Amino acid sequence: MHVDLEAEKVGEILTDLGLEVEGIETFESVKGSLNGVVVGEVLTCAQHPNADRLKITEVDLGQGEAVQIVCGAPNVAAGQKVPVATIGTVLHAENGDSFKIKKGKIRGEESFGMICAEDELGLGKSHDGIMVLPQDTVVGTPAVEVFKLYTDEVFEIGLTPNRADAMSHLGVARDLYAGLLQMEEIQLKMHTPSVSDFHVDERTFGIKVDVADAKQVPRYAGITITDLKIEASPD
Repeated sequence: MHVDLEAEKVGEILTDLGLEVEGIETFESVKGSLNGVVVGEVLTCAQHPNADRLKITEVDLGQGEAVQIVCGAPNVAAGQKVPVATIGTVLHAENGDSFKIKKGKIRGEESFGMICAEDELGLGKSHDGIMVLPQDTVVGTPAVEVFKLYTDEVFEIGLTPNRADAMSHLGVARDLYAGLLQMEEIQLKMHTPSVSDFHVDERTFGIKVDVADAKQVPRYAGITITDLKIEASPD
């Protein structure tokens, strides 16, 4: 079920349905979503006249005119496709620090952006050098598309004891589906997860259950799971 509604509106509908939304938080797979970071191509790379460890590069950002960027990475070279943080970009590094890219002078040479390393983008911990992208990456493409970043909204719902049916994503989606049909008159289709591949591997772990009052408890079901490993959850 895909819903094209603002998160606040969805929150109002859920609250009206009895699932009180206590907060809505925006989730980003990478903080800041790398807004302002684009793919650039290093056209030239020359030694900085006033610093042994710096290079002066000319970088094509796909905007018609190349920009000069001073870079201290040891692996920067002409012909590379690289992620470039343009002027005004706010980067959120892996260690939690954030900083804004400004036009400046480095050892007397103007620099209009920054060619980024993995940790400077918040994509990892490596700082051995700048990230070098595949050669077929298109110049000017926003980094959010290159790295397939995404944002989402997380709803915090205060459940009352009588709403155990909404203690799952599917339960909340079912209520939202009904509310959209009745309250908003929005026609949608709800697709539930398929269970066609589910099958019982082992039937020897039966647990006997004695139901004292079959009228009060007409059906009792359970499942046993084997071969579990207690370890850190994957990302």
